[in-house]
Amino acid sequence: MPDARRIEREIRQVQSDKTANVYVQVVGDNLCRLKGMIAGPQGSPYEGGQFLVDIELPDDYPFKPPKMRFETPVYHPNISSQTGAICLDILKDEWSPVLTLKTVLISLQSLLCDPAPDNPQDAEVAKHYLSARADFEKTAREWTQIHAIGGSSVDQIGKTVGVDEVGLDQGSISRVCEMGFERGLVVKALRQFEGDEGQAVEAILSGTIS
Repeated sequence: MPDARRIEREIRQVQSDKTANVYVQVVGDNLCRLKGMIAGPQGSPYEGGQFLVDIELPDDYPFKPPKMRFETPVYHPNISSQTGAICLDILKDEWSPVLTLKTVLISLQSLLCDPAPDNPQDAEVAKHYLSARADFEKTAREWTQIHAIGGSSVDQIGKTVGVDEVGLDQGSISRVCEMGFERGLVVKALRQFEGDEGQAVEAILSGTIS
């Protein structure tokens, strides 16, 4: 069985980094089923997009790599435009147990910036990239606009939630909101205090969160 403490630690590591623009949360109560989210890198055709990633951890994780695929359609040489399958060496033979969920999500983000068309997952997209780069980027931006921009994602029980709420417990948000606080303020406070409801409420009441 996977090391539950390690997985929980890796999830906290992602959630506590406010600058990486990657997120992760558990699907239901199963630590081996996760949803990740990657913000499209600035200066790329994916800028402004929020890309959802399905993550499944094998029983022998971290000795075997996580299984990942994009749920949000992405027009990219190393991502299948049909299934979301990903061609990335660290998800295959270059995996090492010292790597983490955060490492992989950041690597996926880097992949969006720096495609490897000579080792494609989607041969047709790679051909487009190599033969007509400007037109490829136009198509990639169009896909991003259609599929990845809109300010929402999917939480662990299938409800639509704001991108800024990914990785936060929806029950915590609801309980603090029921105290009469504005939802955006609650989300900001819970994220700052890594989901600690007591600290979040105290900070809102003291006026340190605005």
